[in-house]
Amino acid sequence: MPKFTGVFRRVEIKYRLSPEKREALRAAVLPRVRPDEYGRTTVCSLYFDTPDRRLIRTSLEGPVYKEKLRLRTYGVPEEESHAFVELKKKFQGVVYKRRVVLPYRAAWAWLCEGSAPPEETQITREIEWFLDFYGGLEPADVLCADRLAYDGEGDLRITLDENIRWRGADLDLLYGDGGEPLLAPGETLMEIKASGGMPLWLSDALNRLEIWPTAFSKYGRAYLASQTLNRKG
Repeated sequence: MPKFTGVFRRVEIKYRLSPEKREALRAAVLPRVRPDEYGRTTVCSLYFDTPDRRLIRTSLEGPVYKEKLRLRTYGVPEEESHAFVELKKKFQGVVYKRRVVLPYRAAWAWLCEGSAPPEETQITREIEWFLDFYGGLEPADVLCADRLAYDGEGDLRITLDENIRWRGADLDLLYGDGGEPLLAPGETLMEIKASGGMPLWLSDALNRLEIWPTAFSKYGRAYLASQTLNRKG
């Protein structure tokens, strides 16, 4: 079962890498990190929003505080697969996440059909408050990516997401991990995640290779892509 259940706080920095930059960085970084225990995985996420997409529209305006709710699995789920309900908040660049694990079908019934969560905890109460506050949240978009993840010193974690794709229909994750691409062929989205500062050796490697941070929201890009399709339609 994937780790990082519960509550945690960290800084997450994103970078878009060309195939050449990705390979150069991997050569510089791999001696200092190790693959996580899951190897290559497909991350499938279902994002929730109001019917008028209030959450993502607010997020794209770049406020100091933003929040979102998603249902995530590692691999295409089956009915009883582990699924993570994640309430993710970001304030002044710091990410705070509440995360609870449930069987996939129980998580779907809770978020999409109005069932109560199987167990009441502090985290489920916070998610229930979020659902009640926004009211009428519904499945919005599915985002999937093929991921390689590495662990480093302390709680350093580096993820490389390739073949990021999205779909705005067939929103039950049981339907699979298909979708339309969000990045150019061969491009990778890297995230560096840690509760403290970035290690000096990693900062030096990024500077030497001229790899700079970027703002990139998978759900935000999917929303903008859907708006483009709607205008063309």
